[in-house]
Amino acid sequence: MTPEQARAAFRAGTVAPTSGWATGFTQTNLIAVPRDWAYDVLLFCQRNPQPCPVLDVTDPGSTATTLAPGADLSRDLPRYRVWRHGELAEEVDDVSGLWQENLVAFSIGCSFTFETGLLAAGIPLRHLEQGRNVSMYVTNRECRPAGRLYGPMVVSMRPIPAGRVDEAIAISGAMPAVHGAPVHVGDPAGLGIADLTRPDFGDPVEAEPGDVPVFWACGVTPQAALMASKPPFAITHSPGHMFITDRRDSEYRVPTAAR
Repeated sequence: MTPEQARAAFRAGTVAPTSGWATGFTQTNLIAVPRDWAYDVLLFCQRNPQPCPVLDVTDPGSTATTLAPGADLSRDLPRYRVWRHGELAEEVDDVSGLWQENLVAFSIGCSFTFETGLLAAGIPLRHLEQGRNVSMYVTNRECRPAGRLYGPMVVSMRPIPAGRVDEAIAISGAMPAVHGAPVHVGDPAGLGIADLTRPDFGDPVEAEPGDVPVFWACGVTPQAALMASKPPFAITHSPGHMFITDRRDSEYRVPTAAR
């Protein structure tokens, strides 16, 4: 399936987590806020580049993105969240009727992008094997605040076979624009996570014997900041339901230094 075909399916009403869709093409998180909050979001992302790597920013009111010419950010994601004063107001499949003339949309890198490299290396991804959304957790690590925006870092977790962890770190670490290397490996208590079977976002994913939990910074972090900071209005993707761009994953891979 091409990115254009995937977006057309979502626009037609298909709702599904996008991990594994349009393999090889970059996916992004979405956060759209009123123009008078846009600088706070931009500064928050600049100060917290690992969970919030910005790949594109729209003009106020625009639903177009340079990441996929002709696409519509208000209709081409499988599921959206609408926020009012930091509270989740609704989840819908189309926000074109809610998009305001002063909204500025940020496309933020997604860890689904480096999954292509993990799969190519033969590293198993349990959430795909189990047909589930990836597990995401709010941590005890506070992001660096920016203006009115503050909140904790969110992470995604993938159980990785112990013998493949170093390889997973190297592969993801070569893609800093889509979260890069993990922020934590092993005991979830180190991030303040009490129970891996109860993710804050996404689905619980079962580990296989010999797997180690590996945690990456996650682009759902701005949603945790929305809940803490309570801007009057915002639109985001629903966790795990991303925007599929026309950019190839390889464009965000840092070339290996010649030896």
